[in-house]
Amino acid sequence: MNGRDLVRAVKEIGTERGRRAWRSALRHRRADAVGLPRRGPERARVPGLLTGAEPRPGGGLLRFARSELLVRIAAGGIVFWSWDGAGATPSYAVVGDGPEPDPRAVLEPDTGGGWRVVSERVTVAVSRHGAVEVRTPGGVVLRRELPPRWWEPAGVGAGGAARMGGAGGAGGAGAGEGSGGTEGAGGVPGAGGAEGGARWAVRAEVPADARFFGLGGRAAGPRLRDGAYRLWNTDPKGGFGPGDDPLYITMPVQMVVADAGTHLVFHDNPWDGRVVLREGREGAGSGPDRPGACELRMDGGPLRCWVLVGPPARVLQSWSALTGAPAVPPAWALGYQHARWGFGSAEEVRRVVSGYRARGLALSAVHLDIDHYAQHRVFTVDGERFPDLPGLARELREQGVRLVSIVDPAVKTGDPVHTAGRAVGPAGAFVRDARGEEVRGEVWPGECAYPDFTDPAVREWWGGLYAERLAQGFSGVWHDMNEPVSFAPFGDATLPRSARHHMEGAGGDHRSAHNVYALGMARAGWEGLVRLRPAERPFLFSRSGWAGMQRYGGTWSGDVETGWEGLRASLALVLGLGLCGVPYSGPDVGGFGGSPSPELYLRWLQLGAYLPLFRTHSAIWAGRREPWEFGPEVERHAGAALAERERLRPYFLTLAQLARRTGAPYVRPLWWGAPEDRALRDCEDAFLLGDALLVAPVLEPGANRRAVRLPRGRWYDTATGTAYEGPGQILLDAPADRIPVLARAGTVLPVRGPEGEGDGVTLEAWAPARGRTGGGVLIRDTGPGFDPGEAERYTVRWVGDAVVVEDEGGGRIEGVVVRGIGGSEGGGETASRGGGHTDADVVARTDAAGALGYGPDSVDGVGPL
Repeated sequence: MNGRDLVRAVKEIGTERGRRAWRSALRHRRADAVGLPRRGPERARVPGLLTGAEPRPGGGLLRFARSELLVRIAAGGIVFWSWDGAGATPSYAVVGDGPEPDPRAVLEPDTGGGWRVVSERVTVAVSRHGAVEVRTPGGVVLRRELPPRWWEPAGVGAGGAARMGGAGGAGGAGAGEGSGGTEGAGGVPGAGGAEGGARWAVRAEVPADARFFGLGGRAAGPRLRDGAYRLWNTDPKGGFGPGDDPLYITMPVQMVVADAGTHLVFHDNPWDGRVVLREGREGAGSGPDRPGACELRMDGGPLRCWVLVGPPARVLQSWSALTGAPAVPPAWALGYQHARWGFGSAEEVRRVVSGYRARGLALSAVHLDIDHYAQHRVFTVDGERFPDLPGLARELREQGVRLVSIVDPAVKTGDPVHTAGRAVGPAGAFVRDARGEEVRGEVWPGECAYPDFTDPAVREWWGGLYAERLAQGFSGVWHDMNEPVSFAPFGDATLPRSARHHMEGAGGDHRSAHNVYALGMARAGWEGLVRLRPAERPFLFSRSGWAGMQRYGGTWSGDVETGWEGLRASLALVLGLGLCGVPYSGPDVGGFGGSPSPELYLRWLQLGAYLPLFRTHSAIWAGRREPWEFGPEVERHAGAALAERERLRPYFLTLAQLARRTGAPYVRPLWWGAPEDRALRDCEDAFLLGDALLVAPVLEPGANRRAVRLPRGRWYDTATGTAYEGPGQILLDAPADRIPVLARAGTVLPVRGPEGEGDGVTLEAWAPARGRTGGGVLIRDTGPGFDPGEAERYTVRWVGDAVVVEDEGGGRIEGVVVRGIGGSEGGGETASRGGGHTDADVVARTDAAGALGYGPDSVDGVGPL
C-alpha cells in the first residue's frame, strides 16, 4: 500500500460505503488464507539436456532431461511452441482449434547438437539446452528465448506434476483433477492441475535496435521503454497518467520492431505476471552490441507461445486469423458520442441533445451511466428521473441520436436479477469460494455477487438479460467495472484469488480467471445481442478485456486524468491496443475526473475526431464537456472538428471493414509501412489514420506550431495544399482551429460530400507525383446487418495535365474532388507510396485468398487468409 492508498483507506473508514469496503476486503483476505494453497519450500529447475526428438506435423516434439518442448509451424509461418504438454487449445484467445500445421515444415538436425524446424517463411532452432530461436529464412535471428526456469515444490521429483503448464497440459483441471502432461490435455488455460503448476520465468533477447510495443493498454506507450509491466487487469482507483501501471487491459502480447524484421509474440497464459523490458544498445565503432531483453515471470499456468513474423500488416493479419477478426461497429457508432456520469434525468438528456441540435453540432449517441439505474442496480431504470425511457429513446432516434447503456457485472444481492441467477444450473450463476459460498463484494449498489462468465450456461443467461436493455430503447452497451472490481481500501480491488470458477468445466480459481473475466462478459453480451437482434451488428465496448476481445467490440481509455499528460496517454493507449489487435478504441475526451481548460478540451477534441471511438465522458463531480460550455471560440473550433469527423465517416467505415478483413488497426504508428525507419520507430506524437492520412495532434499547452516527422513519399498539408517530401521532418502551423493533418500523395479518400450520390459518399483524390500512380478503396455501408459489402478499388494517375480516377475496369469516375494539383509539381519524383502494404493492396490479397468469416453464426470463426 502506497501513501496515496493509505490516505484513501483511512478516509474511507468515515463513510458507510468505505466501512463496507473494509469489511469486504477483510472477508476476501480471510477467504484467501483458507482457500489458497500455501507454497512451501521450492527449488528452481531448468529443462536439462536434449535427449531426443520426434517429428510431428509442422514440427516436432523435443525431449529434455526434465521437460518436453513441442514446436510447430502453421500455415502462413505462424510459430507455436509449448513446454510440458501444454496444447495450443483450449484457449480463450485462439479461435477454434487454431491454424493447421504447415505440411511443408520439416524437423531436421541443427548445429551444436540441436534441432530446427524449417519452413518457407520462418525457421525455429532449438539448442541442446532448450534455447529457442526464431530466424528469418536468411538466418537472421529475430528472437532468442533462453531455456525457461520454473520453481516447483521441493518435494516434487523431476518431471512431476508441478512442471510448467501443470498436470493439466493446456491449463488442466483444478487441484487433483489433472489428466497428465500430454499435448492438448486438460481443460482451460491457466487453471492448471495442482492449482496451476509451477511459477516460471523465461528470458528473451532481441536485436540491439529493437523497440517494444503492445502489452495491452499502457499509458506510458506506445513505445515501451525499460521497466516492469504487470499483467493483471486493474482499476487504478482514480484518474491515471503515463506513470500508472497496470491499467484495465493487460495482455502478454508484444510487437517487436527491428531492422531485421518485425514479430509479434504472445504467451497464451492469463495468470498474473510481470514483463521486464530492457532496450538494447548498439556498440560504438567495432564494439559489441547489447541485445534488447525481455523477461516474463508468471505465477502459474502453461508456458505456451505464439510468434508471428513479417511486415506489420502481415503480422496483424495473421493475428486476426489466430484470435478472431475484429467486430465492425454500426455506422452510427463511428460518429461523435456524448457521455456523462451525472445526467440526472431525462430532461437533462433532452437539454444536452437540443443544445447540439440548436448549434448545428453533429451528435450520434448519448451514453447513460450508472445514475440512470434504480439505486445503481444493473438492468433497472430509475422511474422517477426517467419515467418513459423507451419514449425518450424513440424521440432521440428520430433526431438521429442513439441511446447507449452502461452495464456492470456486479449484481446487487437479493434483487430479482440475483434471484434469477441463483437458479441457473446446479450451482447458480455466481462465483463461489472454496467452501461453496457465493463470493460477495462491495460495488456501487452495495453488497454484490459476480456472474461466472467462464461458464457457458451463465453466459447464455446473462446474454438474455440484454432484452431488458433493448426494450428500454438502447442501441448499444458499454461494459464497466469488469476487471472485475470489488471496492477495497487496501490490496487488489477485485475478487479473492481463491474464488472458484467454472472454466468451461475444468474448474479453477480467480488467479487464472481474473484476466479473462471481462472477455467472457463481452462474449456473453455480444452473443446475447446477436440472438436478440440477429439482423443488427451489436455495439459493445468494454473497459477491460484480454487477447481476442476484438471479436466482440472495442474498448475505451477508462478514467484517464484531466491534464496534458492524460491527453498524451490517450494516444498511447489507442496505438498500443491497435498493435494488440484491438482496433476500435478511444479516450474520454477531456479526461474523466477534472475540469479541462478551454485549450486542453479543444486539443483533446481535435485528437478525438481522428480516433475510432470519439466520445466525451466525465465524472459526476467533474466539469461539463459540451463544446459551448468553453466559450464561443472553442465552440466554433469544436464545430469544425465535429464537421470534419462527419465528413470522414465513410473513410472510418471503410477502415472498420478493412480491420475486419485484414486485422489492420484504424490508427497506426508512423512506422507501419516502413518499420526499418528508425526515426519513425521513435516517433510517438503522431499517427497514420489508415493508409491515407497522417495526423499530428497538439499535445503541449500554448503550441501553435509543431514538428512533424514524415514517412517516405509525398505528403500534402490538407489545410494549405502545400506538398512536402519525406522522409524527413517539417514544421507546420497548428492554430487553435485545427491540428496538422497531411494526406498521402496518390490517395483516393472516401468522404461525405454535400452532393454525394445515393448514400452521400463521394471521392477525394490527392494528386500523385508526376509519373506515379496511387489508389484507394471504398467499402460502403450496407446497412445495420452483417453484410461486409464489396470493396471498390480505385486508381489515380496523371493523364496529360489532368489527374483522373478510374475504377477496377478502367472506367473514369466523374465528380471526384481532386486536390494537390498545384503542389504536385515541386519536390522531385519521390514515390507516392511510402513502402509496405497499402490498404488497397492488403484487402485485394485478402479477398483473393478468401474472406474472413462474418456474421452472427461466425463470431469466432475465421476463414482462410
